[in-house]
Amino acid sequence: MTTTTATPSTTSPASTNSTTATTASAGAQILTALNAGSGVDTASLVTNLSAATYGDKQTSITNAQTTNSAQVSELATLSSALSTFKTSLNTLISGGTLRTQPSSSDTSVLTATAQAGASLGNLSAQLTVKQLAKAQSLVSGYLGTASTVIGAGGLTITVGSGSTAKTTQVTLDSSNDTLSGIASAINAANAGVTAAIVTDSTGARLQIKSTTGAANAFTIAPTSGSDTALGALQYPPITSTDGNGNTVTTGMTQAQAAQDAIVNLDGVDVSRSTNTISDLISGVTLSLVKAAPDETVSLGATRPTDAITAAVNDFVSAYNTLQSELATDTAYSTGSTSAGLFSGDSSVRMIMTQLSRLTSTTLNTSGGPSTLAEIGVQTGRDGTLSVDSTQLATMLSKYPDGVEALFNPTQHSSSALIKITSAMGAAKAGTYTLTNIVPANGSTPPSGSIGNLSGQPDGVLLAASPVADAAGLVIQPQGTVASATITVDPGIGGALQAIVDSLTASTGLLATISTRLQTQKSTLADQQTKLTSDKTNYETRLTSQFTAMNTAVSAYKSTQSYLTQQIAQWNKSS
Repeated sequence: MTTTTATPSTTSPASTNSTTATTASAGAQILTALNAGSGVDTASLVTNLSAATYGDKQTSITNAQTTNSAQVSELATLSSALSTFKTSLNTLISGGTLRTQPSSSDTSVLTATAQAGASLGNLSAQLTVKQLAKAQSLVSGYLGTASTVIGAGGLTITVGSGSTAKTTQVTLDSSNDTLSGIASAINAANAGVTAAIVTDSTGARLQIKSTTGAANAFTIAPTSGSDTALGALQYPPITSTDGNGNTVTTGMTQAQAAQDAIVNLDGVDVSRSTNTISDLISGVTLSLVKAAPDETVSLGATRPTDAITAAVNDFVSAYNTLQSELATDTAYSTGSTSAGLFSGDSSVRMIMTQLSRLTSTTLNTSGGPSTLAEIGVQTGRDGTLSVDSTQLATMLSKYPDGVEALFNPTQHSSSALIKITSAMGAAKAGTYTLTNIVPANGSTPPSGSIGNLSGQPDGVLLAASPVADAAGLVIQPQGTVASATITVDPGIGGALQAIVDSLTASTGLLATISTRLQTQKSTLADQQTKLTSDKTNYETRLTSQFTAMNTAVSAYKSTQSYLTQQIAQWNKSS
């Protein structure tokens, strides 16, 4: 009988003892069958010989398949835990609770919000909202109902004046010459205005409205050859005299004139075409609520000291939960504990190593602390994190902007003449070199290199080439700069995202481990199929051999019986 060896890595001592006992039992049954005085039980003999020959191999494969299934399941659990850790951190950061927010002394006049990547720790401003931006609004006289036919021909709509004016022709015919048809045609023309039908108990009127700002004032005139009735939709209206000498005004009435918003900032009046202003105070978006020319509104900053303290502790707690899961899976066996499912697996341990670098990763280069370790996040000998609350409080007091930057992505230029206009996150984290930057001058666009490749001009802006490492970065040069750098710091969220992206990439550690486990699963399935086939063939061969033996033994016994009878007869005759 041939002896086979089980795979050491998948067979436990308990399984080995069980297999040895099974083999001994099978051997005892074989001997019993062979020593049976009434003949051989070939079916039992085949079963027991097969069990003795293939039992260890089957146990080895079964144990390996069980371990493989458990590892696949645990890998999914680890991936989910990593995703939960990242999502929880991103939710905390994206809520804005870890960023200094501008505060308004009277939110009924104006509100303020921070722009992504802005540092507002020293924000202080005095504002007066003298005038809100308004849109021009025209309304016609009563023209019947929405389905009343007004007239065919066309309308010429001109928005703005001078060289920047935009003129649009709206064509009207039998398919759209009703009041509702005219409104739809104006809206579809993309003329810079919108039309709506206003209906009350007296009838229906046409209202046409522009966007806010004095530059968006508009006029309307019927095109040449249009039906006379379209004169009711012109603006400015035309005044004439009827046959009785009475003055007649034909056209739309201006319900509201277009105007700009006027805001006084620290004693200086500025105007904007909208009530949402994002280019007046660096890093702040203002929303004007109402005009209050006699009131001064103060803008300041509210630091999220308590929120950052809580966030540091929440981060440490979430990290330790994930680290505990990884530590359990990679633990070696001891006298009292069994080995983890990924004990000795270098790939899973590498995940732990990458995550452990978060505390020493540079997250901020704009000044103050640059790593979590510098604000009191300490790593213990067992890999877990803890918070030195005294050190954290000290750093928050001395370097509030620097601590805040650890949790929020930021971007900054080494030159005051370079204004970054791209949104935070548009360009990946890194430091990019700018050379030979020249601002726009009249019809001459800006020029220069961003990240060692020529920038692409767009009006007064200069964008990094889409094939450059700095892709997504856009600047507005304020002057000529021979050389400068722009640094995009990721913050803890960006650093963690980079690790997660690396782990979950098609060639990342998680994908590599998953592929290896799936390959192992397939290999074990093939081994099981071969073992089952080999066992079946072996049992078939034994059955055939024992059948032939039983046939021969039966013949021998028949001959023996005949001879015994003959001898008995001979002896009787004698």
